[in-house]
Amino acid sequence: MDIKEQLEIIKRGSDEILLESELLEKLKKNLPLKIKAGFDPTAPDLHLGHAVLLNKLRQLQNLGHEVYFLIGDFTGMIGDPTGKNVTRPPLSEEDVKENAETYSEQVFKILDKSKTKIVFNSKWLNDLGASGIVKLASTHTVARMLERDDFAKRYKANQPISIHEFLYPLLQGYDSVALKSDIEIGGTDQKFNLLMGRELQKHFGQNPQCIITMPLLEGLDGVQKMSKSSKNYIGINEPPEIVFAKLLSLSDDLMWRYIDLLSLNSLDQIKSWRKRVDEGENPKNIKVEFAKEIVSRLYDENASNEAEKNFNLRAKGNIPENIEEHSLSVAEPGGVNIPQLLKQINLVSSTSEAIRLIKGGGIKINGEKISDSKFIAVKGKSFTIQVGKRKFAKINT
Repeated sequence: MDIKEQLEIIKRGSDEILLESELLEKLKKNLPLKIKAGFDPTAPDLHLGHAVLLNKLRQLQNLGHEVYFLIGDFTGMIGDPTGKNVTRPPLSEEDVKENAETYSEQVFKILDKSKTKIVFNSKWLNDLGASGIVKLASTHTVARMLERDDFAKRYKANQPISIHEFLYPLLQGYDSVALKSDIEIGGTDQKFNLLMGRELQKHFGQNPQCIITMPLLEGLDGVQKMSKSSKNYIGINEPPEIVFAKLLSLSDDLMWRYIDLLSLNSLDQIKSWRKRVDEGENPKNIKVEFAKEIVSRLYDENASNEAEKNFNLRAKGNIPENIEEHSLSVAEPGGVNIPQLLKQINLVSSTSEAIRLIKGGGIKINGEKISDSKFIAVKGKSFTIQVGKRKFAKINT
């Protein structure tokens, strides 16, 4: 593939490339480039917001380059201050290790395992030691740190900034030095940290990395950045039918944002989708095609077809096949507290949500709406519980 075609692929969906002229020079050498992307294991699950960046990494792998998927087990314990108006509480070592393990399992749903190296920045940051960190801190001034937008806002508002927060961008930048990365990819909110890597590479006599920033994907609410803490996310490890249903729940406008940032279909295909909607076709049809693409990539085509089938069954009020089963110990006969049960099996986020749904007629047992929080279950019998249109579970007693 010629340089122009490669650059078009790299630029698709990207927000900014720094510096494009340097990237062209790197590509002209026709050698595998070392691509770095860092992820702090602050939560156990990756989501489609992460997939925006992971897709770009996979495209670069397809062009012959090698990805270093960097898990920030050291920096995760500091806490990334990016976009925060308060000091972020550091994670415990146990939380970091547990989350890092799940990242290692999930990332290969998108990346090519043969062209990916998973690395942990504790490997070199632990060895840096106190004296090394002090020397690293001497490379930049407080004034330079306060140029960063979130720090500047907090300083102006007289909100506290802890000294350790200044270390975060320095240590993330040092990761680039340790890896000798050619390109680093990150979200638009990481631009300051990514530039820090360039500056530190220059300081240590290395060729500076190029930077590719990727847009931040809004969550299902269409407002806040996708995150598990905001409960507006689609996890890449969620069951196929859940991923499918969540994508079908997107607003017609937000659908295009997701398609632009997540679909790997050709630009001509996406143009044809837009044309079909412009000519009056129901946008839901496009959502179905897009949702099937995403589920197929995360799982396979069979899972995608099954997810669509189950979604349609739920929409018609029918019970889909292969719903989750749970065991429950009851007396004979025994009363089951439905709100507690729903929370226990993760069909609702809280018992108060369950009570609200029961009052609104949103809970069915064996196809019948219930109005009481108690249900009489008989030992040795099973019942099916439904929350809304799309959530089902079979309870065995």
